[in-house]
Amino acid sequence: MAFIETVPPAEAEGEVQAMYARSEAHYGYVPNYTKVFCHRPEILALWSRLLSEIQQPMGKRRFELVTFAAANALESSYCSLAHGQALTEFFSSGDIRAIAANSLPEPLSEAEQAMTALSRKVALGASTVEAGDVEILKEHGLTDAEIFDIVAASAGRAFLSKLVEGLGADADAAFLDIESSLRESLTVGRSIDSAAPEQLPVKP
Repeated sequence: MAFIETVPPAEAEGEVQAMYARSEAHYGYVPNYTKVFCHRPEILALWSRLLSEIQQPMGKRRFELVTFAAANALESSYCSLAHGQALTEFFSSGDIRAIAANSLPEPLSEAEQAMTALSRKVALGASTVEAGDVEILKEHGLTDAEIFDIVAASAGRAFLSKLVEGLGADADAAFLDIESSLRESLTVGRSIDSAAPEQLPVKP
């Protein structure tokens, strides 16, 4: 569901249908967040390109960690669930719950703890970032380019999280499959949609 009318997959045509098809190919269904772009499919295409460029120079662990930190700080259940789930490749459920609580568990290196702190600051109020926040990362060996990547990923996540949350898109029911205690920790804002995810009609 969303606060605006969206085009159902069964009624999608042209660019909207193509956008839905790309999302379904990736997720196995048409996500709620994709549907809110039905009035401006070109914006999702541009966002996807930007996200790819931001992510490309970063390792997956770092990208998912700083993205999750930003999404969680912004209280976006949708993005927190998606990227918290992605972090299970690198951390235990208990560790992810701790990161969500901003307690920074031992598996995080000191550099990763600093990255997480910076990401949260960028998401919540970039003007609160101080030179010292960046200097800490430099002391841990990060280059200016790597610090740029962290801030870009955090700022980019603010765009998508705020757009999706601002339009009232609930996280997809597929997230109900996440282990319950982790799912509860990651549901920091809107509740999860109870309706089964939709798919495009099968062509005869």
